[in-house]
Amino acid sequence: MKLIVGLGNPGKEYENTRHNSGFCVMDAIAKECNVEINQKKFKALVAQTRIGKESVLLMKPQTYMNLSGEALIQAVNFYHIDIKDILVIYDDLDLPVGKIRLREKGSAGGQNGMKNIIQHLHTQEFNRIRVGIGKDARVPVIDWVLGKIRKEEQEAYEQAIKQACDAAIYSCSHSFIDTMSAYNKK
Repeated sequence: MKLIVGLGNPGKEYENTRHNSGFCVMDAIAKECNVEINQKKFKALVAQTRIGKESVLLMKPQTYMNLSGEALIQAVNFYHIDIKDILVIYDDLDLPVGKIRLREKGSAGGQNGMKNIIQHLHTQEFNRIRVGIGKDARVPVIDWVLGKIRKEEQEAYEQAIKQACDAAIYSCSHSFIDTMSAYNKK
């Protein structure tokens, strides 16, 4: 079984904020798979589906961003999911809006949800897709990530969400190295 986890914060006040980019990608994946991520399990909302020949668990942790690892590790332990079968999707301040970046490993880069996941998995070596949200030096980081995408960035942002969705789906039937080759150059 593969596990695809999109990071974000639960609740109406966080909907469509930059920090919920992972949730936005999960919603796009669910739509492509014709499922709803609405079953409560593992401190998360989940849905099981098939992508190609793979059984896939789609997850939106409901622990708030900074405790995302608590939900992820419960699913990993319950289903005995191998680290190589985990894909985490999250927002990244260091990428411009409209860009995505795929990596097989790496540090949390200051992203607290990723710090918590690394802490729970005891490794930095798992697949991830970072969705660019850019930054504005005039706006405090917390206000920026909890703010909404600007109107002039909306089209580029939606393209990045679609690209991240496509890459996640592609990764279910291709190696992650092949997925990186296909999507990191777009």
